[in-house]
Amino acid sequence: MQELPALAGILAALTVGVMSPGPSFVMIARTAVSVSRGDGIAAAFGMGAGGALFAVAALLGLHGMLLAVPSLYVVLKVAGGIYLAYLGLRIWLYAKQPLAMPEPSLRARTTGRSFALGFTTQVSNPKTAVVYASVFAAFLPPVQTLAFNVAVVLLALIIETGWYAIVAVALSSARPRGVYLRCKTWVDRAAGGVMIALGVKLVVSAPRV
Repeated sequence: MQELPALAGILAALTVGVMSPGPSFVMIARTAVSVSRGDGIAAAFGMGAGGALFAVAALLGLHGMLLAVPSLYVVLKVAGGIYLAYLGLRIWLYAKQPLAMPEPSLRARTTGRSFALGFTTQVSNPKTAVVYASVFAAFLPPVQTLAFNVAVVLLALIIETGWYAIVAVALSSARPRGVYLRCKTWVDRAAGGVMIALGVKLVVSAPRV
């Protein structure tokens, strides 16, 4: 019972953090409207897996590690920024290509790729690492039981997956998908531009950490 306030605080803080716009939202939105609802949900599960990984890292002392080794955060920002910019550049370059829907026999393959894309997008964002590290440092009780730690990891998985699954379902409905198909080039260029800008911002700001 003493751990319930800590769980409630982590739940509230992570929910606010997850719902904040960022590269994860952009990637889920584009996947849902450009491929399929199933792929968007698969990417959401990838985001959830990445969130669970950050939760485990935070439980193992991520906050203390970043404070003890500031250069580690610089490396995370540069590497993550380069990867996000790379994803954005790919989206931008292929913006004019017509949308090609995969055959049903290849659906499992695209779903696996969408999961991997969601996971890599999540873990490449150093701001997510800082959010988890800060939230856990603020709310973790002095002593944690195994049950509490398991609950926290599951909580992160559910929050991340649940929110991005909602986004995927909402944006893969007929109307948003129709708008995307009519404006694919400009939508992809906007999404790619946002990803590139976020990546460049991370890289440029790294030396000042």
